[in-house]
Amino acid sequence: MNFLFFNLLNDGGPTFMYPTLLMLLICIVLIVKVFLKGDLGGKTVSLIKHISLFALAWGFLGFFVGLIDAFDAISRATDINQGVLAGGLKIGLLSPSFGIVTFLVARLGIIALLFNKKD
Repeated sequence: MNFLFFNLLNDGGPTFMYPTLLMLLICIVLIVKVFLKGDLGGKTVSLIKHISLFALAWGFLGFFVGLIDAFDAISRATDINQGVLAGGLKIGLLSPSFGIVTFLVARLGIIALLFNKKD
């Protein structure tokens, strides 16, 4: 299972996948910190929101950069197999999918913090 996860990170493009993983871990650590210590000024929750949105945009940027590279390769090729094209698109969708997962985890954490908030 661990090898599959790291294979997906490498397949999706380490330039975009590993920073997204780092953003996911930062969001989780910040959510746990707020649960344990609180966030009186709301700075930490705001930071989690910004990091999660950045992770989402970063994932889609990875997709578009990969798509541009793929179209360059297709324009140079004389014969493209449908399986190769579909496989490339599948790999290209890993980065935005991981960005969406990071966004959703952070947002679910924020929802949990709001439910747990003491007035």
